Amino acid sequence: MNYIECLKHEMIAAFGCTEPIALAYASAKAKEVLSSCPEKITARLSGNMIKNANSVKVPGTEGRKGIEISLAAGAFLGDASKILQVLENIDKSRLPELDEFIAKGNIKIELVPDVPNLYIEIEEKCGNDSAKVVIEDSHTNITLIEKNGKQIFKKPLEITEEEKVDFSFEKIYDFAKNGNYEELKPILDKEIEYNTAIAEEGMKNEWGSSIGRILLKNNPGNFSETITAYAAAGSDARMSGCELPVVINSGSGNQGITVSVPIIMCAREFQIGKEELYSALVFANLIGLYLKQKIGKLSAYCGVVSASSAAAAGIAYMKKESPEIIKETLSNALAVNSGLICDGAKPSCAMKIVSSLRNAILAYEQAKENKSFEVGDGIVMSDIEKTIATVSRIAKDGMKSTDEVILEEMIGAKNKQS
Repeated sequence: MNYIECLKHEMIAAFGCTEPIALAYASAKAKEVLSSCPEKITARLSGNMIKNANSVKVPGTEGRKGIEISLAAGAFLGDASKILQVLENIDKSRLPELDEFIAKGNIKIELVPDVPNLYIEIEEKCGNDSAKVVIEDSHTNITLIEKNGKQIFKKPLEITEEEKVDFSFEKIYDFAKNGNYEELKPILDKEIEYNTAIAEEGMKNEWGSSIGRILLKNNPGNFSETITAYAAAGSDARMSGCELPVVINSGSGNQGITVSVPIIMCAREFQIGKEELYSALVFANLIGLYLKQKIGKLSAYCGVVSASSAAAAGIAYMKKESPEIIKETLSNALAVNSGLICDGAKPSCAMKIVSSLRNAILAYEQAKENKSFEVGDGIVMSDIEKTIATVSRIAKDGMKSTDEVILEEMIGAKNKQS
């Protein structure tokens, strides 16, 4: 897969947080196969799916949150043909039916061990009929469909397409500078329109914990804080059920907002031309994907760390800094905030965006002052490729047990509340 195909595959619009929406999509697909509304739904999920869908509000459901409403809304109201916009324009008058369906115990959720971090298996039953849909590794990657126990579709789980992409800083830099990405411009225009709109919505109205609004209120006139606040505001809205789409990065709306909104706002502030903005967004989106390639879509490592690092690098790129300054920006940022945990999608994600973007912007200023961290300072390696590889290993392998403990604590807390 080349970089154009990669960005087309990854930069898609999603309506709502991608984990609950992926559940709704799988549930809607199972209902489509079943050809009738289910009487029972069983969801067998990886720990990371449970963690990431547990606490976030689902768009179109008037503030309802969690796994059960995602599954019910997908099965009864969703349109599987819309994929990650499956819950767009659903009939809200039927939400009380879903509440009753859930209250009667018609949805069962099971934790499945020893599966990919992103694993969804939905089985729906109506009378003597049943349908099963399995999604693995990425939010729309259906690998199995069954009807009444008979397999009607199967795709072997191989190395994912994005894992086949030949990423390196030099190749990404050269492509962004010299490549022909004319066919990506409609996608980039959507990213600019959608991600700016949800950031502005988050700033205009009180969503979630209003982290973006609080930050801007307390730091008027500070441009670095302003672009950080707007990115956080987009997350405020998205995590609280805002019915606006977002162009995602690495399977995440929060990462899509974080990697793009600061660059878009910088381009407007400094009157940077559209072509330069396109180039910077191509660069930053690819860097964001590169940073997450070996980590995977879901892990204990908070993805806005990589997205923020990519955003700051994108700003440096757009301001025509040298490749060395851009590399050092990435290295400085990754050296500090890597290890920030992911404990699921929820309002506090906005605060993590603030922490990570502040860190990344400071990392850029540090690089410009020729004060970057030196090789051997902790996880700073001899070149940016090795530093990225080290961070990836820490996130994927080193934080595996962290992920397990986070899930145990979240499930334990939920059980105590119920």
